[in-house]
Amino acid sequence: MTPSDLGALAYESAIGFLIALFVGWLLLRLLPRYQLRQTAYEDAPESHQSKTGTPTMGGLAILAAIAAGWFWGQDPGATALGFLCFGCAAIGFVDDYIGIRRGTNAGLRPRTKFLLSALVGVIFMRLVGDVDFRPSMGPWLVAPDTIFHTAQYALIVPYWLWLLLGVLAITGTVHAVNLTDGLDGLAAGAIVPPLYVLWALAIAMNLPSGDSWPRMLPFAIGGSLGFLFYNRHPARMFMGDTGSLALGALLAGAAILDGEMLLLVVVGGLFVAEALSVMLQVFYFKLSGGRRIFLMSPLHHHFELAGWPERTVTLRFWLASLLCSVVGWIVGNL
Repeated sequence: MTPSDLGALAYESAIGFLIALFVGWLLLRLLPRYQLRQTAYEDAPESHQSKTGTPTMGGLAILAAIAAGWFWGQDPGATALGFLCFGCAAIGFVDDYIGIRRGTNAGLRPRTKFLLSALVGVIFMRLVGDVDFRPSMGPWLVAPDTIFHTAQYALIVPYWLWLLLGVLAITGTVHAVNLTDGLDGLAAGAIVPPLYVLWALAIAMNLPSGDSWPRMLPFAIGGSLGFLFYNRHPARMFMGDTGSLALGALLAGAAILDGEMLLLVVVGGLFVAEALSVMLQVFYFKLSGGRRIFLMSPLHHHFELAGWPERTVTLRFWLASLLCSVVGWIVGNL
């Protein structure tokens, strides 16, 4: 990674930050006017009930920043990644809108959201599979069916398995980031380190000059930080599923384009833990006839009910995401 790469990262992140800051300022004035406000979950901790009425769909500010990076160049990789990101954002937008109109926090059924995101994921994987992504990485080539590689070796699987694993990675990451978006600033801050690592790995791959999709990541990083200005505790605006589904899709799509699908489990370790906490809670609840492993799931609510202040949970989860990303960077450079 050269100084010019770092300069480009800082420049593009700054543009994304300013775009999200400006669009967020506009949204704070427009969202209340159209009654686009959040309704807290009935089962959420009691402290969350005061969040009802906070403007939502603020993820549009992050999307505006990502769009700037997307329109920077329209190579096949950028087209595919943009389709995935904005396709999942559209699903989240519909989910948010339905929930707002119902006056609840329930929009689309979970099964419907899962199937729609899987459909978008299938189309993305086919778009990627039809393009010959073969940048050099040491002695290896990152082919469309690569699921993990380092400078020393690569793990390549049959096309059908690559396709299946990719769709599972997309749907899993999209909904894991969505589950993490439960505290002020949590998802917006936690997404930054893994996005940075995937950007750095893409730069290390010596992509051809025409490949512009990695530029979407610095814009997303800056956009998330700009949105965090309004989303930090106490939040003046929530990203909603509009933002969380889009960020999860961008994270998964970038890992797939990097040829680092399996590395998602490491760099996105915090999101994996959040999703696993829900799965384990539901499974054990049914198996034990009503007993629970955690005080509440997702995991951040468990620590809230254990007595941690919301800001403490958020800061420590940010740190956990950073540590997972550092480990992922090390693994990806073995």
